[in-house]
Amino acid sequence: MSSPRDVDVVVIGAGQAGLSAGYHLARQGFAPGSGFVVLDGDAAPGGAWQHRWPSLTLATTHRVHELPGLPFAPASEDLPAAEAVPAYFAEYERRFALPVQRPVRVSAVRRTGDGRFLVEADEGVWRARGVVNATGTWTRPFVPRYPGQETFGGRQLHTVGYRGAAEFAGLSVVVVGGGASAVQLLGEIAQVARTTWVTRRPPVWREGPFGEQQGREAVARVEAAVRAGRMPGSVVGVTGLVVTPWVRRALDDGVLTRLPVFDRITPDGVAWDDGRSVPADVILWATGFRAAVGHLAPLRLRTRDGVIPVDGTTAVDEPRLQLVGYGPSASTIGANRAGRSAAVALRRLLDTDLVRSA
Repeated sequence: MSSPRDVDVVVIGAGQAGLSAGYHLARQGFAPGSGFVVLDGDAAPGGAWQHRWPSLTLATTHRVHELPGLPFAPASEDLPAAEAVPAYFAEYERRFALPVQRPVRVSAVRRTGDGRFLVEADEGVWRARGVVNATGTWTRPFVPRYPGQETFGGRQLHTVGYRGAAEFAGLSVVVVGGGASAVQLLGEIAQVARTTWVTRRPPVWREGPFGEQQGREAVARVEAAVRAGRMPGSVVGVTGLVVTPWVRRALDDGVLTRLPVFDRITPDGVAWDDGRSVPADVILWATGFRAAVGHLAPLRLRTRDGVIPVDGTTAVDEPRLQLVGYGPSASTIGANRAGRSAAVALRRLLDTDLVRSA
């Protein structure tokens, strides 16, 4: 193992929350490079956005909130999100000279005997007085288990593997999940295939305005759950599904007619205990993600439910660890505020001998 590189703060991840944290760390007096670094596991800027399916445009995203200090002004709402957002993130890194190093994949964060952290990665080791974890969820897709799943003779894939509706032309596709991604993919796939939509709970549609106050209320609900050590739910899950013009058309066409989730999977489809069944060639799991925090396991902060309790962005049992893009900030609604909160918290904790730029 190489000799550790000393720095005040290591930010892990350069998605929206990580870039926001970097911006605010610089404004709190941490010197880029010597005071903080940002380690990103991807080869290029863009966070999870660069991996989204090509048909996801800015117009069909839930919403891209601009980062602090730089407006997001794309030329068209019809641009693919996987192009427009990474370009914006790349410009943001350049504009504010954020010290992003990539690709650097962090494998473990450990405590040292002198009150610091060792951040171990494939490109070396950093010794830090504070850590901001901004690794998001994209690398941990979640697929629930159902009886008979291993017997299914068709194709199963998660949304991370979706590339377009054309590959499902003429097939029967069961889409599982009640989030915005499921709705968008149903609208695409139904144009070329027979679709069935199943969810655990009936969808909640939102046709009215959704302003800052409603956003704060949604974040607060998730925040309370995480502070109590419960599994962090999705902020988007408590905001409801936006009825855009194309969603309205899909509703009117019957594409978004929902069935309760099935009880088991059969070799040629899905079935319910009441005798109903639906044939399927494909099961598309739009069932969300889990937090990518496995590298934090050596800190032993998780509860029995696998949750790291946080108060705002601060890990309750380890204040020098800030979690952004986690729980209440696991969306663009909360990411910017979380970045600032994390930077301010670390400034207060580490201010005694803060490394400042000349």
